[in-house]
Amino acid sequence: MRPRTHPLLLAFAGLVFVFLLGPLVIILGAALSDTSFLTFPPRGLTLHWFANVFQVEAFKRTMLTSFLLAIGGTALSMTIGIPAAYALARYRIVLPRALANLFVLPILIPEIVMGFSLMKSLAIGWGMPIVASLLIGHALLVLPYCVRVVGASLNAFDFSIEEAAVSLGCPRWRAFFIVVLPNVKPGIIAGFILAFITSLNDVSVSIFLTGPGVSTLPIQLLAHMEQFFDPTIASVSVLLMFVTVAVMAVVERTLGLTFLTK
Repeated sequence: MRPRTHPLLLAFAGLVFVFLLGPLVIILGAALSDTSFLTFPPRGLTLHWFANVFQVEAFKRTMLTSFLLAIGGTALSMTIGIPAAYALARYRIVLPRALANLFVLPILIPEIVMGFSLMKSLAIGWGMPIVASLLIGHALLVLPYCVRVVGASLNAFDFSIEEAAVSLGCPRWRAFFIVVLPNVKPGIIAGFILAFITSLNDVSVSIFLTGPGVSTLPIQLLAHMEQFFDPTIASVSVLLMFVTVAVMAVVERTLGLTFLTK
């Protein structure tokens, strides 16, 4: 016979779920409202504001820019982060511990400070194009997620398997691709997801690096709120939530989410 759960524990768990899901329900209700201004509970239900998102040219343009930046920035950070995580895990006895902390600095430094520094150095100091500045900024922003998550998988990997492949005549670079990477694939995918979602929803860094003709969806959303306060804002937020859920669903269908707890 299973022990009964204490009612206070159930009540506390329910409060936690309400605290987490409550804002999402409010945003969804506001997005479906048929009024011309944000309100909750909705006075009527309509999908007009979701259609309006794709009728506003600025939203369509910045949505594409945000997705390309998120993919490009995440890919760039993974290109740097995977070798860095491999070196830190493979040679952690030789490498100084301070080197590992270097890759965590982007999340230790306030994002506003980081964004302002990148604007001064990249956009103003080096005269770098806006898109390139945004790409580098997003890559630096999400680099800690790639290094930490992939590094956690590599720390649990038995490198004697790689050494066995090398001893049997496999070149070390090939052993890395056919032995190491397949065994840490869940960590790589988890790092990619965390980095992609963080980059897609970034505001603090992007607001300093955007410029004329180039903006991201969250920044365009803030600009839209300065002139309009209609449910289109909530509709964009709901669409971003759906994208996040869709990405997680794809991972669940392909790999399962159990690797996140390993």
